[in-house]
Amino acid sequence: MTRSASHLIGRYAQRMLIENNIEDGIDFFHMDALSSAVAMKVNCDLQLTLVASSLYRLLAVRVGNGYESAKSRHLFRDFIDASAKVTITEREIVVRFQKRAHNPLLIASGFDETDVAVPWLGNKRLRLVLG
Repeated sequence: MTRSASHLIGRYAQRMLIENNIEDGIDFFHMDALSSAVAMKVNCDLQLTLVASSLYRLLAVRVGNGYESAKSRHLFRDFIDASAKVTITEREIVVRFQKRAHNPLLIASGFDETDVAVPWLGNKRLRLVLG
């Protein structure tokens, strides 16, 4: 099977992007110093890192506004690393975030409309309130 140079270059670029994303996740989540040499532990650590990295990618795509190509560290700083007041009642969990510069992006992305049942917490409703 023969392939054109442009196809091979495109394929190499795709692989490089995937490898860079994995490297970003490992760097951000400090997975370069794994705690065990046991293959199962390494696989679990890597899998959890890839899941977290994928969740950051989903956040980036949902927020948009240039964040689609942002690294996990940048997303964490702008959206995740925030103080919040958590109120838990018999029916719901309300997470009330403080006012921050990036909250309008979260509101525009619909995060303030979050109302979902959490099965492992007795189906309590989770609501996010962005100040």
